[in-house]
Order: sequence, then structure tokens, then C-alpha cells
Amino acid sequence: MNAQELWLENQDLAQQCLEHPFVQGLASGALPPQRFARYMEQDAYFLDTFARAYALALAKSPDRAGFFAFKDLLDGVLDELDLHEEIAKRHNLNPDPEPNPATLAYTDFLMGVAALATVGEIIAAMTPCMRLYAWLGQELADRLAPDSPYRDWVITYSSPEFEGLATRLEDLLEGYAVPTDRIRYNYRRAMELEYRFFDAAWHT
Repeated sequence: MNAQELWLENQDLAQQCLEHPFVQGLASGALPPQRFARYMEQDAYFLDTFARAYALALAKSPDRAGFFAFKDLLDGVLDELDLHEEIAKRHNLNPDPEPNPATLAYTDFLMGVAALATVGEIIAAMTPCMRLYAWLGQELADRLAPDSPYRDWVITYSSPEFEGLATRLEDLLEGYAVPTDRIRYNYRRAMELEYRFFDAAWHT
């Protein structure tokens, strides 16, 4: 399955995420801090599930190359969780939040796919998160206000290191996913849930 083709098919949702006031507020610095705090709490909950989905993909990997690739990607998420813990301590965030409905919808979707689907279908459900965040980071970097308190967020996701993780997952998508309606559905559904995640953070 061609990763670029899937991404282009979902550009409408990617653009909606980019234009959302929550995302724009990260670059301008205008995002109210309490909304960012609630977002970070929910994101930590989500990333825990994302790591578990990687672990299940690793367990289902049909070859050793996939095994090591998923291990590296899982390590990347665990590093991201460490960053969240540091931010949580610095800003006195809840380290064990109750998931809101948008977060729960996303995590339930991911775990359902990871538990029951093929490796290719799992990757199709996970790739949008990585590709979208890499793209958002790169887009926002061009308009990042020097005094935005969310510079670290933008710099993290616009970095070559994060782009490398997103590209690696897309390579796995192309290696393991075959062009089916289920692959396209999982990718589209994940993109829809990404938008809902930002929207829920904005309306907290």
C-alpha cells in the first residue's frame, strides 16, 4: 500500500487539523495554558495505548526486520512518554487522567485493531498519528512565534528525528499493508479521531 497515496487521500482532514484554533495557538502562543495542560494529560493517556499497540504489532510481526523496526518505534514512544512526565512534573499536571470521550474513542479504536487485526491493518491505524504530527510540526515551525510557550512542542515534532520515525512507520505500511478497504478505513478513521482529539482539547 502506498503511504503517500493514503496521506493525499486524507489531506482534507490534515488541513482541518492544521487550521484548528488549538493547533494554530501552539505556533502563535495564544493557546490558553489550561487547554494545553488538559491536552498533555490526555496525550499521555493516549501514548500509553499507542505504545501497547506497537507492542502487539511487534508480537505479530512476520519477520525479524519488522520485529526490530517495531522495537525501535516503541522505544520512540517510550521516550516521548518520558518527556510528558517531565512536563507533567513541571506544570503540576495529573499523571493519571480520566480519558475524555474523544481520547477513549481513539484508544478503543487502536486497541481493537491491534488486538484483532493483521500487522498491515494495525500500521494503517497508527501511521496517521505519526505522519500528521510530523507534518503539523513542520508547518507550524514556519510560523512559530519567538515567544510561544509551546516552542518545545513544535520543535519536537518538526525535528528530523521525528520525521525519521514517521517515515519508518510509512515504510512498514508499504511493506505489510495491501490495498484493501479496511486499510483505507483504518487510516481515515485515525485521521478523524486525531481531529476530534484536538477539538476536545480546545473545548475543555
